[in-house]
Amino acid sequence: MAASLAAGKSVKDFTLKDQNGQDFTLSAFKGKKVLLSFHPLAWTSICAKQMQALEKNVKVFEKAGAVAVGLSVDSVPCKTAWAKSLKIRKTRLLADFWPHGKVAASLGLFRKEGFSERANILVDEKGKVAWIRVYPVRELPDIREVLAAVKK
Repeated sequence: MAASLAAGKSVKDFTLKDQNGQDFTLSAFKGKKVLLSFHPLAWTSICAKQMQALEKNVKVFEKAGAVAVGLSVDSVPCKTAWAKSLKIRKTRLLADFWPHGKVAASLGLFRKEGFSERANILVDEKGKVAWIRVYPVRELPDIREVLAAVKK
């Protein structure tokens, strides 16, 4: 885990397009918690399960004053097709495509293979890291652990 990801550190603002081509700007969510759920690549089974867990728990996140988004280095058209195939309608899937992996790199999560680590970063209402967990690439994050962090 990169030193830039310590709890209490501010997360640099960013804007990325979601699967619908809409801008998502982190600073627009000040006053809410934001879960940045990084997954290495779309169209892989573990990444699919990770994003489906977010979608399944949208109401739990809302009740906790939080919004969860998925991020990977895939392009917007790829995210669009993937979201449709997974029936993800409420969770925004962000394309950290160009400059390739810029947001992941700014958080110390970009791997030399050209994709991000699998990680969850909870950004608090003031834009600071409240909780972070980096997982082995082939490990599915435990949604119960994620929800417990969000509810704190």
